[in-house]
Amino acid sequence: MLDVCLLGTGGMMPLPYRWLTSLMARYNGKSILIDCGEGTQIAMKEKGWSPNPIDIICFTHYHADHISGLPGMLLTMGNAERTEPLLLVGPKGLARVVNALRVIAPELPFPIEYLELEEAEKRIEFDGFRIEAFRVNHNVVCYGYNIVIDRIGRFQVEKAQALGLDRRYWNRLQKGETIELDGKTYTPDMVLGEARKGIKLTYCTDTRPAESIVRNAAGSDLFICEGMYGEPDKQEKAKQYKHMTFYEAASLAKKAGAAKMWLTHYSPSLVRAEDFMRDVKKIFPAAEAGKDGKSIELKFEDDE
Repeated sequence: MLDVCLLGTGGMMPLPYRWLTSLMARYNGKSILIDCGEGTQIAMKEKGWSPNPIDIICFTHYHADHISGLPGMLLTMGNAERTEPLLLVGPKGLARVVNALRVIAPELPFPIEYLELEEAEKRIEFDGFRIEAFRVNHNVVCYGYNIVIDRIGRFQVEKAQALGLDRRYWNRLQKGETIELDGKTYTPDMVLGEARKGIKLTYCTDTRPAESIVRNAAGSDLFICEGMYGEPDKQEKAKQYKHMTFYEAASLAKKAGAAKMWLTHYSPSLVRAEDFMRDVKKIFPAAEAGKDGKSIELKFEDDE
């Protein structure tokens, strides 16, 4: 199960009812933050979650509305006596940008590790899940992210018995180990069924529509996508500043075959995103207007 919370849905500036861009996801004891705009800590407190267990922070790009909350977040982690390393992921220049911000947070009791993205696409493997970064089309280098949890096939008892394998080796094979025994090699695929559907979350903001988004969001259980403008007359403005309208985001979700889409990263001039959803749903019926604190538990199919 992947817990997901859209902490902040605002673009450009925080508003009394809308914090700046941030998403948090939790899986199997690990916490991942994507972007850290101003107000992220407050939004996290309102949700009842804590920054202390955050293991990874990914940044789409370095405009202020996506990273301005980081120094305070680091200080809060440090004041909680955190000692575990924190991994930061983002476009090239990440260490330089963060070190500049750390002028006001210079002393921390934990190390920061940096993974700077230069490729068009990058897969980062962790224990039990992976993060996939993919470049999008903004006026600076910007990435979208997938959080993917694969799921192996069911353990086939009859296959293990047919191989004559002692029960004490079953769990190791199920966990992906290869067993060498009496001159024979036993691999997990010998005792597992076909891989089952896993969980996929896609997060994408500050971009024009791009083929890389459709390809990487393909089959997502939840596609969280920027919708800077809901007003139909803002199409040219979206093109000029390399953002998207609600309707372009809905078209991407449809092309990608996503199960569900949430809109986020609204223009400060947009007061009520819900007012435009009727036309958005004509393009992609499973579209929803994101809002601060909007949450979901993404579950494996047979757990739902």
